[in-house]
Amino acid sequence: MSDEPDTSRDTKQTVYIVDDDESIREGLSNFLEAVGIDSRCFSTAEGFSAHWSDRMAGCLLLDARLPGISGVEFQERLRKSGMKIPVIFMTAHGDIPMVRKVMKAGAVEFLTKPFQKEELLRAVEQAFASDQIRRKEQAIVDSIRARIESLTPREREVMAMVTAGLLNKQIASELNLSEITVKLHRRQVMEKMRVGSLAELVKICERAKEPSWSAHANEENGLSS
Repeated sequence: MSDEPDTSRDTKQTVYIVDDDESIREGLSNFLEAVGIDSRCFSTAEGFSAHWSDRMAGCLLLDARLPGISGVEFQERLRKSGMKIPVIFMTAHGDIPMVRKVMKAGAVEFLTKPFQKEELLRAVEQAFASDQIRRKEQAIVDSIRARIESLTPREREVMAMVTAGLLNKQIASELNLSEITVKLHRRQVMEKMRVGSLAELVKICERAKEPSWSAHANEENGLSS
């Protein structure tokens, strides 16, 4: 038997239902489970937030009007905290301004109670597809960041300067190194980052949001906006 924790349920796409009405939670959960879709129920946004981890896959089926933190407020908190799980809103008391606000903030769908089962399934299918794309992108970014972490501090300095457009002789002057040493560091950076060109290096650093040397220099000189 493995000593590793069982995370299979977390990595399987799941609908996380947040509604303060127990009968609605149970009804939605029973329906989803009956059609082969995993679900978990929470009565408050705070309860879901305490349970959340980055490895969880799926979507959030969120009541817009909850006690404590409302669904609309919680969506904003998710956005600010970087939690990017797709959100499907549901409510019996929605209005046009609310719908506009949550859809503009990235909600997948807004369902008005009582909604048809087919409407829910379409929204879940769309949300799962969005989540799958998000997780694939995150896996790529995580891989790039792991490569960056494998660089020595000096190699990271050289990489930042290279991607900022500095020539080898300029980097050598800035770091008080010989051009030959800079070339060696640069070669190591290219190998560890698994890229074949400067353009590719710039592209993946941008994808991982790795700051360039020029950004660091501006910040140190008080030039950042």
